[in-house]
Amino acid sequence: MIRLFLFFLCGALSTTVTAQLQLPPSGGNQKSIVTQYLGAHASVTITYNSPDVAAPNGQSRKGEIWGGLVPYGLNNLNFGLSTDANPSPWRAGANENTVVTLSHDMEIQGAALPAGTYGLHIVPRETGEWTVIFSHNSGAWGSYFYQESEDALRVKTSPEPCAYTEWLTFEFTDRQEESCTVALKWDELSVPITFSLPNAKEVYVNYLRSAMQNSLGFSWTDRNNAALYCLQNEVNLEEALTWAEQTAQNSFVGQENATTLLTLASLQMKLDQEEAGLATMLKAASHTSAGVFQVHQIGRQLLASGKNEEALKVFTLNVERHGDVWPVNVGLARGYAATGDTKTALKYAEKALENAPNQPNKDAIAGMIEGLKKETGN
Repeated sequence: MIRLFLFFLCGALSTTVTAQLQLPPSGGNQKSIVTQYLGAHASVTITYNSPDVAAPNGQSRKGEIWGGLVPYGLNNLNFGLSTDANPSPWRAGANENTVVTLSHDMEIQGAALPAGTYGLHIVPRETGEWTVIFSHNSGAWGSYFYQESEDALRVKTSPEPCAYTEWLTFEFTDRQEESCTVALKWDELSVPITFSLPNAKEVYVNYLRSAMQNSLGFSWTDRNNAALYCLQNEVNLEEALTWAEQTAQNSFVGQENATTLLTLASLQMKLDQEEAGLATMLKAASHTSAGVFQVHQIGRQLLASGKNEEALKVFTLNVERHGDVWPVNVGLARGYAATGDTKTALKYAEKALENAPNQPNKDAIAGMIEGLKKETGN
């Protein structure tokens, strides 16, 4: 029993000895992390330690950072692997490596870099472009152990003046669906680096394909939205059609209504299935779930496809179901104008003007009336 107790005691002491306290970083260089998403699923994450412009004694080093505290070019740091023969870049921060993590394959300043985690280094220059280095070695301490043989990518960027920044900061200054720009800001200088996702739509389609195979695929609204994304972005149309077909029928993953039928019809017409698409679109317009604006929009979509007679039928259906309201009259005006009956179109446009709900709509209808009057010679 005593031996067993001593065994566990020794184990506890060993654990205590090897555990490490998490103390604040030296020099007040607090760790920071920033993440920016490109679209809904791809991301760029930068983890870094943020030094202050002030010296350890509190005296400001404003204007003394670049070319001073951060020397230009490659330098012998007199530690680790850094020598005159193997000079080091700057570590783009303080303490251990500044680390960049890409969730997906991306392009940096237009050059390809696979998904992964990289150590970030920079070679500042007194004049001209600076070099930004992404290293396969992301676990080293700063740039003391930098080796060019471990480079994953080198790109160029041009520094820019910026408002004074006390603490070294990575800030995403431009945020788009398919690209973003992060700027390293410190003192009065900004170093921009642009990340782009050239296959952004493919990334999202892969997500949708996976989602349609899990619980999200059992929701008709999510399934319909997945098909709509593909339609609106003109990607993955064939597979989107199968999603829409499943969604536009009453089943455990679908529901037949004006919304799902319209998505299906639009995809059918996009894939040159004209007859099937037209039939589905008319079915959507006549569905009991179709509201006045939805029927109007179906009519507008038919007009845009050159189906003028079919559009007029839809606009006429709208008045039968929803009565004498302004969107119905606007639709009839458009439908009759498209089929050449300008006189009747003018009548309905004037009725629409009487009950238009706001000034922008009144102005638009007034413009329509003016154009119709010119055509009729009034």
